[in-house]
Amino acid sequence: MAAATSEDAFKDIRLKTVLGRLELIIDNENERLGSDPRFDIKASNAHKSRCLYELTMLCRDTQPGEFPEGFATHMKFLKGKLMLNARKLEAHLNAVRTVTDILRNAAQEREADGTYTQEQFRYSEN
Repeated sequence: MAAATSEDAFKDIRLKTVLGRLELIIDNENERLGSDPRFDIKASNAHKSRCLYELTMLCRDTQPGEFPEGFATHMKFLKGKLMLNARKLEAHLNAVRTVTDILRNAAQEREADGTYTQEQFRYSEN
C-alpha cells in the first residue's frame, strides 16, 4: 500500500508541476501577446501544447475522486486564463490578417501601372 501512496504523491506533484508551468506559459503569453514585437508565439504555443499533452497523459487514467485537493479549483482558474488566451489569440490573428490584407493590396496597387493586365484580355467561354 505504501508504494501506491508514494506513486499517488508523485503523480500529485507532477500534476501540480505541469499545471504551474502551463499557468506561467499562459500568463506570459497573455501579457506579451500584442505588446511585445519580439514575442515568439510559435515557441510559446509549442510549450503550451506540450503542457496540455502532459496534463492529458497524467489525467487519462485518473478517476474524478483521485485528483489532488484543490485540483478542480485550479482547473477552473486555469480555464478562465485559457479563455482569455483564446480571445487574445483570436484578436492577434485578426490583426495579422488585416495587416496582411493591407500589405497585399498595397503590393498589388504598386504593381499596377494603369495598363491592362493579361488576365483582363483572356477569352472566356461563359
